[in-house]
Amino acid sequence: MGKELFVRHISARVTETDLRKLFSVAGTVSSVHLVTDPDSGQFKGCAFVRMSSERDTREAIETLDGALLIDRVIEVSEARPQKPQGRPGGGGRGRHGTKGRSGPRRP
Repeated sequence: MGKELFVRHISARVTETDLRKLFSVAGTVSSVHLVTDPDSGQFKGCAFVRMSSERDTREAIETLDGALLIDRVIEVSEARPQKPQGRPGGGGRGRHGTKGRSGPRRP
């Protein structure tokens, strides 16, 4: 099975069909997902493309990284696994690992 690719610097004029056509030069495209802001629905200029095989995935990276798509040069790389989400409701430590305290500890 192929891996998912992450595509950056995509023009706002690009459609899923445009990406599917472009990536089909490297092999069989299983799926295309344009990333949008969950609140506004606005396109964020990046997408995930899944190729049907490892060979097609490698070919897409080698062939299409740096390609011109409409009016932008795109970047194509292997997508990284999604990081696990933290506990619901926050509860995490602050920036300095002090549970919200921002300065040095005072005696």
